[in-house]
Amino acid sequence: MDLEREKRFMAAHAAGHDRIYRYFRRRTENAATAEDLCAEVFRIAWEKTGQDGSLSVMVLFGIAKNVLGNHGRSAVRSASLLGALQLERNHDGRTDGSPVHEALSQLRPDDREVLLLTYWDGFSSTEVSDLLNTSATAVRMRLHRARKALSNLLQTQTQPEGAAR
Repeated sequence: MDLEREKRFMAAHAAGHDRIYRYFRRRTENAATAEDLCAEVFRIAWEKTGQDGSLSVMVLFGIAKNVLGNHGRSAVRSASLLGALQLERNHDGRTDGSPVHEALSQLRPDDREVLLLTYWDGFSSTEVSDLLNTSATAVRMRLHRARKALSNLLQTQTQPEGAAR
């Protein structure tokens, strides 16, 4: 029984580890935090293999979403220094100055999340709808609006001053 459990876990780990790590890396302040959160996901996944054994990538991302939520709530309750550093990070934005990162940072959080899950994490609208607890139709509509908003922001950033629209 334990050998079968270990095989299921190792298969899930191999299938999802890199995607889960990248998911956290884009949403956290540093690589160490992303690694810690990723380890937490697989700790929970190990516990789940003893229950029903179902560890698809979607299950892992569902766990990751909850772990990220817990991390966020924990950060809010942490020391004022950590809060100040987080606030500074949010105001400074990305250090690479990329127009895409700049535009993404200006989007509403819901729009940014649907774009990241679709294009960076590679999920279908059905999978995104499962993660966000909404319908696939609503996800497609949000994705359409988010792409349009991102496009408008990118056009505004690249348009020379004084140029007529």
